[in-house]
Amino acid sequence: MPNNSLEILDKTTPYAYFGSSEGPMRSLPRRAPIIVPPGTSVRNAMLQMNQLGNDSVVVVDDASKLPLGIVTQSDLVHAIAFRGEDLEQPVAALMTAAPFTLPADAPAHRATVLMAQRKVSHILLAEADGTLCNVVSRGDLFGLRGGGAEMLAEAVTAAGDVNTMAKAATAIRRRGAELFRAGMSAEGLCQWMSALNDLVAMRIIELVEDEFDLPAVPWCWLVFGSGGRLEQAFSTDQDNGLIFLPGDEADTERLRKSFLLFAKAVNSGLDACGFDLCKGNIMAGNPDWCLSLEEWKWRYLSWMSAPEPEAVLNSTIFFDFRPLYGNYNLVDSLRKWLIPQPAQYPIFLRTLAEEALTCTPSLGWTGGFVYDGGRKYPHTIDLKLHGARPFIDAARIWSLTHGAWETNTGDRLRATAKAMNLPPEETAAEIEAFYLVQRFRFQQQLSSRSDDRANRLNPSDLNQLNRLMLKEAFKQAKKLQLRLKLEYGL
Repeated sequence: MPNNSLEILDKTTPYAYFGSSEGPMRSLPRRAPIIVPPGTSVRNAMLQMNQLGNDSVVVVDDASKLPLGIVTQSDLVHAIAFRGEDLEQPVAALMTAAPFTLPADAPAHRATVLMAQRKVSHILLAEADGTLCNVVSRGDLFGLRGGGAEMLAEAVTAAGDVNTMAKAATAIRRRGAELFRAGMSAEGLCQWMSALNDLVAMRIIELVEDEFDLPAVPWCWLVFGSGGRLEQAFSTDQDNGLIFLPGDEADTERLRKSFLLFAKAVNSGLDACGFDLCKGNIMAGNPDWCLSLEEWKWRYLSWMSAPEPEAVLNSTIFFDFRPLYGNYNLVDSLRKWLIPQPAQYPIFLRTLAEEALTCTPSLGWTGGFVYDGGRKYPHTIDLKLHGARPFIDAARIWSLTHGAWETNTGDRLRATAKAMNLPPEETAAEIEAFYLVQRFRFQQQLSSRSDDRANRLNPSDLNQLNRLMLKEAFKQAKKLQLRLKLEYGL
């Protein structure tokens, strides 16, 4: 029998994960940035960093108040120690001009991946008017912290062809399995794997993009489903799409044809790197999911305004989208448009709830496990369908109801708890239960020898303590579904 015993992690484990992956970066705990005018001396800048405990200063224009550049402590030490730079010269002479900048409300995961891709250690967070909000360093972010992530990220960004990229992707999965067995939490593993998987996909897109003469219009690669939720681990397939912005809507079909060949090549490259082709063909190489901004809006409106049960079931993963590569502003504008929409379609939300309640946790009213494998998989539970999905569906419905930006299940539960007047300890228990189910899933994926059994668990393979833990997690899922029933009168 496979050994599916699990260890309870405490707060001291080196791989524990603390923090949100998709919350706005402006909410990250961080000292206020040091802001200096261009004429400030290098000596003065270093003195301020030393006194205030910061590792950087931002050079800001006196008149416009817009950031001109950034100087880090390591920049100054290197300039003085190895180049003999004058301490009395203006700090602007040593700054990195036009530094890497993201909107202050961009998700932390996006910064993690882009900083690794561009090999920068600091990022400026800007308000909508371009003024400085704060500065974030790699140490403030979680996704690629520890576990050999930096070396793996370097191998990914240095890969020059798909075959080399495939080897790097295999090394990532192998190292992820080692960290998981060493005690990394399920949430931490998802963030770690998702960040590196994103780098792999982005590098594949870069390599393929060089082979095509793409239209000169804004476009972006989208990820949906578990990839969009940052919940992929060892058993993964592709759920992706492409969005573009034509200068003239009459050019939409011509532009789509140009993007489709490129998208199909990317899908093939991802498949070669271990991201299996989607059996449902939800991929950017399918013209149904290679759409203009207006077409995506129309598609979402059609799902919400005429919520047939089958259409709703097929559309749910599309509400878990996030941008991966290209023009992020295009996808952010789609999300900003979408966020207030679901609340205007209560029948759609009710249909989502009805569909969610058809997938119940695998726990009977007497407290025993309920098996769903039939004769083909006797005495087993589909942990994806009857374990994780009740949490995922409920969190999605509440995020759509309350206009939450997040797509990650844990982050959605955190983001909507206040609007639903839920005590923090109750939300914490729900998130802990979800990631406990995920941990059992990942353990099963690592021990399974076939894809069709990757999420199927025989509870008899667990020791008594882990069976009790799994039952308690299912009880939390039942509580979530009971809340859905009460909210929608189902």
